Amino acid sequence: MKIFTGVLTDPVYISPARPDNTFQRFCKSLIRDERDLPFVYLTLELTLILLPLAIILYLPVPGWLWWTAAIAYQILNNFRYKGSFGLMLHCTSHRVFFKKEYGFLNHYLPWVIGPLFGQTPETYYSHHIGMHHPENNMPDDESSTMAYQRDSFRDFSKYLASFVFMGIVTLCQYFIRKHRQKLMVRAARGELLFFLACIGLSFINFPATLTVFIIPFVISRIIMMVGNWAQHAFIDANEPDNSYKNSITCINTKYNHKCWNDGYHISHHVKPSMHWTEHPHYFRKTLPEYIANDAIVFDGIHFLHVWLYLMGKRYDLLARNFVNIGNRFNSDEEIIAFLKARTQKIDVAAVPATSAVA
Repeated sequence: MKIFTGVLTDPVYISPARPDNTFQRFCKSLIRDERDLPFVYLTLELTLILLPLAIILYLPVPGWLWWTAAIAYQILNNFRYKGSFGLMLHCTSHRVFFKKEYGFLNHYLPWVIGPLFGQTPETYYSHHIGMHHPENNMPDDESSTMAYQRDSFRDFSKYLASFVFMGIVTLCQYFIRKHRQKLMVRAARGELLFFLACIGLSFINFPATLTVFIIPFVISRIIMMVGNWAQHAFIDANEPDNSYKNSITCINTKYNHKCWNDGYHISHHVKPSMHWTEHPHYFRKTLPEYIANDAIVFDGIHFLHVWLYLMGKRYDLLARNFVNIGNRFNSDEEIIAFLKARTQKIDVAAVPATSAVA
């Protein structure tokens, strides 16, 4: 176990020591929050590097150039940029990126850059903002983890298969039940157009379409479910609607620098619109709430580690990185017993299917 010493290495906003240059002033004039300037840089980087590589793959270029571009595209897409882009899309879904007068630019990430990462246009927004947060992993949440044994690879496989093959169907059914037709249309439209585009482009150049769109799509769907599973793997069956007891927080990890403090999943569910740079401060400020609610905090690992350790039933490694806030536990054995109790399958029939916000 680890003891929280008050030290957090995760990114926070620091006012620039020097005056902005002309380019920075121009960029800040476009966006709603100057703290999101790194998003502008990342968007430009993707536009100038990843998008040209995608275009090259559809051109009649020499074989050596095609394969060089294909390998570079896969490496950059899936190893360098996927996490950063995915969580930038997440942040800009919760907080509008560009100012109202430049509102048309808000379509650039979901409609132009997003498909390169296998993100079908506007389905992420519809699912995450329109369904996941309002339902907070409760039974009406179509991506809820409650009904699964959350340290079982077999159960995760069922969860993943359900999302991959039926996710858009159950999401649209949810919006129909909730009388939210606009979100249903946005989700279905983005998914359908993406698939139709892939089919059409496959007739033009299947190897390019496989490389640019299909492989990133498959990987993204898997990664999103791995993340959601880990984020909501530990649930208190007595209070499953309590965000402190159905989510986790990962602190002091490089992942938070690359993925905009995504590790702070508890505070994200408590305050979904909180800016990504504010989470470390909020964690310190509200630490008594974490202690009072027996919240689960890990130090030095992130969601992929949590998922891997659960799939391998390596509770010893989870306990090693568990932060003993409030000195609640006396040994790793006590922590392991606590964590195992939180991963047990929950009978959703006995849980009221109501939305709740902690």
